Order: sequence, then structure tokens, then C-alpha cells
Amino acid sequence: KRDFLQGIYDEALRLNRLVGNLLDMSRIEGGALHPEKNWYAIDEVIGTVVQRLEPRLEDHHLTVDLAPGIPMTLLDFSEIDQVITNLIENALKYTPPGTSINIKARHVDEKIEVSVRDTGPGVPREHLPHLFDKFYRVDKRNRSMGTGLGLAITKGFVEAHDGRLDVANEDGGAVFTVRLPRVRV
Repeated sequence: KRDFLQGIYDEALRLNRLVGNLLDMSRIEGGALHPEKNWYAIDEVIGTVVQRLEPRLEDHHLTVDLAPGIPMTLLDFSEIDQVITNLIENALKYTPPGTSINIKARHVDEKIEVSVRDTGPGVPREHLPHLFDKFYRVDKRNRSMGTGLGLAITKGFVEAHDGRLDVANEDGGAVFTVRLPRVRV
């Protein structure tokens, strides 16, 4: 009975995430996404995400490199939390255990720049132009890998903050870079 209840619970959580993702995508496409911004430090958001994902990160070597003096900016904490969560979960999903994941935050050219770099296989070149498309998945054979909404939602949240999300292959792995405008008082 306990195994059946755990299975039901796990599937209910999965369905809840799926419905939430579909609702987020609908709000993004419908122009109804209006971030509720307040003043936050990006290192606070990163710290919250890393702490929450810590149990899932135990098979990877995680480094967090936060430059000193990154200024606070206006952002929607829960949306940027979801952006960073999606990027780290993506790295976990597509890299083998024992590989490294590096999170780096900087203040560059009036932008708050956060990158999530992994040392996995990288993204095949033919998939790069479509990676942020809704329902697009690199490995279509593996149904357990997700719905193909995570990166599309991530990009929508970043763009709702007047930011930009890029991906590139570097040093044998993938690096996703979020650039958010620094809002001054």
C-alpha cells in the first residue's frame, strides 16, 4: 500500500508541475505575464535555489562563483528562482553523475549576468536554434526527460524582465547565460 501511495503522490506532483508549466506558458504567450518586482540581490536568489536543490546535486560537483559587489535590482523573486532552478535541473538531467556544474554571477555592462555551465556532452549544434521552442526536446525518444516546456518558460520569464537568455557550447559542455538589466534607484 505504501508503494502505491508513494506512486500516486509522485504522479500527482508531476501532474501539478505539468499543469503549472502549461499555465505559465499560456500567460507568457497571452502577454499576461507581469512580474511582481521588488529589490533583491541575485546571490540571495541563487542561494535559495542551491539550498533547495542540494539533495539532487549530490552526484555532481557544484561550484558557485558570486562576484563581490553585485548590486541589487528589481526582479520577481519567484520567476527568477524558477529560471535558475530550470537551468540547474536541465544541467542535472543532461549530464552524467560526477560531472561539474558551475553557477557564476557578475555585474557586466549595467547587466546582472548569471551563467549555469555544465561539463556534460553539450548541446548538439543542430538543436541550438530550437532549444527554447515550446515542446522542443533534444532527446525525443526518452519520454521521462520532460515535456519540452522548461526552457521555453525560462526564456519567457527572462524576457518578461527585459532580459536575455543565451546558450552556447563551451569547453565540452553547455553554458546558459541570463542577462538581466540592472535597475537603478
